[in-house]
Amino acid sequence: MTDPINLICIIDDDPIYAFAVQKLFKMNNFSNKCVVFKNGQEALEGLNNIHNRHGALPDLILLDINMPIMDGWQFLEVYKSTSLHKKTPIFITSSSVDNLDVSKAKTNDLVRGYVNKPLNLNSLILIKSKCL
Repeated sequence: MTDPINLICIIDDDPIYAFAVQKLFKMNNFSNKCVVFKNGQEALEGLNNIHNRHGALPDLILLDINMPIMDGWQFLEVYKSTSLHKKTPIFITSSSVDNLDVSKAKTNDLVRGYVNKPLNLNSLILIKSKCL
């Protein structure tokens, strides 16, 4: 794989999944640095804090759609109205095989792609090819 992605944001309520994905990133030189948020609301607050401190915003966001408090779809609606979204690629990562979710992701301007869980090396190659 080419150079690693500098900073990735994982928005997912499953801590075991988030841990495993970070291990996958490191094993495949995909990224060495991640920020993890448990839901959309926490992500918006966290990204705003980073932005307000003039920190580097993520180069990639991996977004689960089924989460408590604020799900992925709600996150996208609010995120779109903020100054945070710049051109950060967002990939939906979900275990949902519902075609409605896939179709909805395809029609959202902020979403670069839809990747089924669990992520694997082929998923990472696909994501990276769409980020470049």
